[in-house]
Amino acid sequence: MIQVENLTKRYGGQTLFEGISFKINRRERVGLVGRNGHGKTTLFRLIVGQEEPDEGLISIPRSYRIGYVEQHLGFTAPTVFQEAALSLPRDQRDDFWRVEKILAGLGFGEADRAKHPAELSGGFQVRLNLAKVLLADHNMLLLDEPNNYLDITSIRWLEKFLNAWPGELILVTHDRSFMDKVVTHTLAIHRRKVKKIEGTTGKLYDQIALEEETYEKTRINDERRRKEIENFIAKFRASARLQGLVESRKKTLAKMGRKEKLERLPSLDFAFTAKPFHGKYVLNIDGLTFGYDPERPLIRDFGLSIGARDRVFIIGPNGKGKTTFLKLLAGRLEPQAGTVVSPMAVTTGYFEQTNVQSLGPQNTVLEEIQNADASIEPAKARFLAGMMMFEDDNALKKISILSGGEKSRVLLAKLIAAPVNLLLLDEPTNHLDMDSSDALLAALDEFEGAVIMVTHNELFLDALAERLIVFQDDGLSVFEGTYDRFLEKVGWSTEKDRPRIRPDETEPGPAAAPPRGRREIRKLRSEIVAEKSKVLRPLEQNMGVLEKHIEKTEADIARLTREIVEASQSRESGKIAGLSKSLHQSRRDLDGFFADLEPLLEEYEIKRAEFDRRLNDLDAPDKGAGS
Repeated sequence: MIQVENLTKRYGGQTLFEGISFKINRRERVGLVGRNGHGKTTLFRLIVGQEEPDEGLISIPRSYRIGYVEQHLGFTAPTVFQEAALSLPRDQRDDFWRVEKILAGLGFGEADRAKHPAELSGGFQVRLNLAKVLLADHNMLLLDEPNNYLDITSIRWLEKFLNAWPGELILVTHDRSFMDKVVTHTLAIHRRKVKKIEGTTGKLYDQIALEEETYEKTRINDERRRKEIENFIAKFRASARLQGLVESRKKTLAKMGRKEKLERLPSLDFAFTAKPFHGKYVLNIDGLTFGYDPERPLIRDFGLSIGARDRVFIIGPNGKGKTTFLKLLAGRLEPQAGTVVSPMAVTTGYFEQTNVQSLGPQNTVLEEIQNADASIEPAKARFLAGMMMFEDDNALKKISILSGGEKSRVLLAKLIAAPVNLLLLDEPTNHLDMDSSDALLAALDEFEGAVIMVTHNELFLDALAERLIVFQDDGLSVFEGTYDRFLEKVGWSTEKDRPRIRPDETEPGPAAAPPRGRREIRKLRSEIVAEKSKVLRPLEQNMGVLEKHIEKTEADIARLTREIVEASQSRESGKIAGLSKSLHQSRRDLDGFFADLEPLLEEYEIKRAEFDRRLNDLDAPDKGAGS
């Protein structure tokens, strides 16, 4: 359990967060969300003491142990198993079953456990570091994108492990589905502040959107109200009878302050350009066979036809051949037997993580986009760069200084630069933040062509998959149906002996009043606004008539006063008597108009304040749990 108070961190001229405060309470599992570059990893480094804040304090109880997966890789034991066992707590040194369980859960086979850690790939070395953190005796885990080097079965195992974790957790991941299944609370770094609620990412983002919508409406209403008050003060400043109301409004104006307009946050918003295709199949696979070891082929005699609007997802543990299979479909590898054939009218867009290496380090973002298609006009290249959040001078950044997420966005920009009718995508969500992943999901959903995609992201599988190509148990099969149906009918072999926990089998919690949907809130808001207009408009009309009478009468009084002065100077006594009588009547009329206006103004203020209160109560979102 930790407490953060008034924390501020800056790098050069950029402020990541300013004056933030929050608590992580006992047994809370907190999802930390925010855009790439907004300070999530920096916050982790501050918590573990690898960096110092510019201002503020992080309070951690004495003897409170925090587990954090280090980026540097340093191993001392001769085998993977022994290296992992070094992290067992002193009173559990002989609990080797825990080492076996966690290594197996993270995808280490028996042969892997006997290897020297240096023999592992980079991804498996990161997994080993994760295993060591999970085995140690920690009160809190800080996990920064743990899914990046895990496959789908390991991610599902980690989900179960974290749900059973007895301590505290702060999790950063671009995989919204994984986060929502694990966390009890969500904490956002947003506009250099933080917001924490009890619940999932969807609830948090809905609440932020509603609060910002309310803020903007309030700001606009405040500006309108400010102008009304300023106009009133200017109009009646010289009126002795209304000096009380004028002074009251001056005080109101001084107390109001001024709300700043919210800064527009750039967001990924794009669509793939579909090239028209009128055939039935965009790809035909027949008798496909391939293996790096001729005696143990990864793919054997595989056949499948891909329809023009199919959504086909390739799933399975790492190292089984998913990326290899996609390379065969893309023509980057030659099959040892069989064929992969597309009609002449099919144009393929291929996204592969290793394509990042093909980007010219000294090229700018704009130059790389233009390299995708020689016919692209500079204006279109600028437009595509803007869609990928490289606006203005950011489009002139060199590739060499971009982050992994930014390079992925450059690859996506190159992919949408030209029309295609078949997309081959290998883990495109890696290095994208949650917002960017959501934008990609929406773009794929709307794409009017075929999609074949390798992913471990169950949100994409749940939302898009219609057919599955499954690598499992040293075999390759096709499942015709959704991912949810696959889990129900087939499932992962590594989970066969484990009780399946499905969302619809969880015990129901206590009944709660359903929250109002945004559509219902808009409907109620419209009703209140209509009622407000109906009640206040007659008052506004009556006040408008009186104000016009007051303006005209004050002008008459000024005119009559000038004429009396002129008549006095010319000694026209008869004229003076008539003008004085008219002036007296005008002043009586003015007093009457003010007397009528004052109660109208008071009634208007009271009723408008009541409607404003009702609207504010309607807009106010449910309060989240402790911050």
